[in-house]
Amino acid sequence: MYMQIDPPKAWERLRASRSDRPGRASGGARAKTYTTALEQAQQMFRAAEGVGPQTRPLLVFYGLSQAGRAIAAAAVDLKGEDWNLVSHGVHASGYHLDFADIEIRTDPAGTAGSFVRLSQLLGSPVWGNDTVVRLEEVWDTLPANLEYPLTARERFTPLYASTDMIRGIDFHPLLTVEVGDILDRVVDAGSRTALDEFLQRYPGAAGYEDFARRRAGDHAEPDYERSHPNAGWLSMHWKMPPEAGSREERLKRLSAMTRKYAGHRYFFPAVAGLPRELHPLMAWWAVLYALSMLARYQPAQWANHINVDGSRHAVPIEKILEQAMEHLPVLIADTIEEVATWP
Repeated sequence: MYMQIDPPKAWERLRASRSDRPGRASGGARAKTYTTALEQAQQMFRAAEGVGPQTRPLLVFYGLSQAGRAIAAAAVDLKGEDWNLVSHGVHASGYHLDFADIEIRTDPAGTAGSFVRLSQLLGSPVWGNDTVVRLEEVWDTLPANLEYPLTARERFTPLYASTDMIRGIDFHPLLTVEVGDILDRVVDAGSRTALDEFLQRYPGAAGYEDFARRRAGDHAEPDYERSHPNAGWLSMHWKMPPEAGSREERLKRLSAMTRKYAGHRYFFPAVAGLPRELHPLMAWWAVLYALSMLARYQPAQWANHINVDGSRHAVPIEKILEQAMEHLPVLIADTIEEVATWP
């Protein structure tokens, strides 16, 4: 992880926004929903801090759900009654399967459920009832879970896009990005073929122009650098628009290819053959929904999954719930600012 998460500061931002309400939450019913929903969200997160994993997913998920109502109330693109969210819009089943194989489905596009409405607002895909997305697939899209796999199966996890080396170079045709957390199997393979096959799951990385090579020549191998034993970095290049060379223009190009997560940029993988990657807030939403429904309606199974003496999933579950309480206030505050200022 490369970010410094500051939940108290994020809650300060959110509380300050309640007297200077953003976007369309400036008055009327939307203003009341905005302030009340944020208060409910904070109280639920605060309550979650005082309980263990037996009940924590319920409080964290419903805290996020109420924050979603505040996001919708502030969104400038939601007009009329479209901001008023009803029902969950997402479903989980297959609790008799292995924990990693729990099935997640959504309502169809255009419906009013919270997950669908917010996904469409944020440019995040929904997949309806005919496509099955496994919990593990969504779990692996969260930067918080990079070190906490659910199984030994092949993973596709977020790729960090460093902005440290981006400079304003007038009219240079290429944007150079240091891409991190490229998985060990790709680095070990060491070929362009392996890299290209891997990046097929990352829509934002499509169409790259070139990468740093170990030696001269079009067929030379990628020049990876190890950041830790399980992942590597690679300097990669994408074409810039003609006569675009300032730092701001380069960052804008990178922003169009990646998604923001707590002040940093990532290439996120798409799941289940979907055309786009999930917005990270919606990935958290899907995972926490599945965990909360399991805890609420299948308490005996949930107790088995969180038993550290008998379940290999117990520690990853503990960690994701801890990190949800840290990461989500930042993502919620950032998302409100995003949707409240869109033209």
